[in-house]
Amino acid sequence: MTYLMPPRVPHHVELPPRQALHAGTTQVLVIGGGPAGIGAALGAASAGAQVVLVERYGFLGGNATAALVMPLMSFHNEVKQAAAGDAARLLPPDHGEGEPVVAGVLWVLLEQLVRARAAIRPSLETGYTVPFDAELFKLVLYDLLETHEVRTLLHAFASDVQMLPDRARAVFETKSGPVVIDADVIVDCTGDGDVAAAAGAAYDLGRPEDGWTQPMTLMFRMVGFDHDRFAAYARAHPDQWKGVHGLWDLVRAATDAGELDLPREDILFFATPNTGEIAVNSTRVTEVLGTSVWDLTRAEFAAHRQMAQIARFLRERVPGFAESYVVQSGVQVGVRETRRIVGEYQLTGEDVLTARKFDDAVARGAYPVDIHNPSGRGTTLRRLPQGESYDIPLRCLFPRGVDRVLVAGRCISGDHVAHSSYRVMPISMATGQAAGVCAALAAAQGKLPQDVPASAVQRELRSQGASLL
Repeated sequence: MTYLMPPRVPHHVELPPRQALHAGTTQVLVIGGGPAGIGAALGAASAGAQVVLVERYGFLGGNATAALVMPLMSFHNEVKQAAAGDAARLLPPDHGEGEPVVAGVLWVLLEQLVRARAAIRPSLETGYTVPFDAELFKLVLYDLLETHEVRTLLHAFASDVQMLPDRARAVFETKSGPVVIDADVIVDCTGDGDVAAAAGAAYDLGRPEDGWTQPMTLMFRMVGFDHDRFAAYARAHPDQWKGVHGLWDLVRAATDAGELDLPREDILFFATPNTGEIAVNSTRVTEVLGTSVWDLTRAEFAAHRQMAQIARFLRERVPGFAESYVVQSGVQVGVRETRRIVGEYQLTGEDVLTARKFDDAVARGAYPVDIHNPSGRGTTLRRLPQGESYDIPLRCLFPRGVDRVLVAGRCISGDHVAHSSYRVMPISMATGQAAGVCAALAAAQGKLPQDVPASAVQRELRSQGASLL
């Protein structure tokens, strides 16, 4: 074993006090530059707030770019079932015609991506997903933040937060040493709820029966893919390829021959905007926690070894891949689920699957319940009633008992089942925009976020083009 293991007996040591550089004060501080953070920053700026966005990496995009989570998954409800089409289109299975339930900042981003030839507009042909180019995605985000006058700091990891009488103070670790930034309101868009947890917010982890979270996946891009040859194979073997996943018999044969050793039973990949390229979502590391540095290290080793197996399997056994090779893997393994901050309301799986509506709704979702088995093979997929969507109430963004901090993205308040739907990037952008708007209104009025009327947040969101019933 070549990676460091956690100590069997924890031994803690005291660290000396230190000083930090005070980098300034802002009305709204957004921590995390992924989809939720971009939504929060643009939402707050559009509402008139001074905004600073801080990101741990040297680029923006979060899981979209750091973990290569592509494409953006569908943010449409299904209002009419699609006719069976060419399975080789690489579409999600059984997807019908749909109407968007997320708008606002997401559409601002999509229009910019399409203009930059960095994405394909969602349609029935794409299964309402949005294939995008991860490198151009980063550039488009830079332009959006500059246009909205959002000040940005990269290469800064949030390590602590201090609650002062009239503001919040975030501590960041940087190459320049510790840096602190003060804000009227902080929006935690770290994905893991790092800031809210540091401020003392309670949280849940994983499924209730054993605490295991959904597995991690290292995504990667392959080029040299011959789409026409693969399409011919898919047409000739319709039992082997359903939408974007399949190859069951080939996977079974390779597993029996000792060529594959994966905790999943099929191969999943998506088209991108670039000819001859696909994004592969087939590695799976189970029974690991994304809040453990030890588990993250183990997951990276395991996922990269699985990636090598999968790439070899595709080249040697699957038509269309003979000349293909891995051109890029994620900067880090993709984490689906960690902390779910306990808020003033906890969205439930029943709320999602019954398309429940709320008076204080600030975002909507229609993505299915999509639970990758936390401890083995298999995926649970349960869809909403046709033509329906569910609401996400503003109360899910308020950590219970913590002032001046909002959460957005996959760490909002919900149970394990509901989380499997709202964790996807378009919905994360919507909750981010809502949190940013609420933070901006609170800062402008000298209020705590919890004291801002939901009707005021809804009014501003509608003025920014958000989709609310």
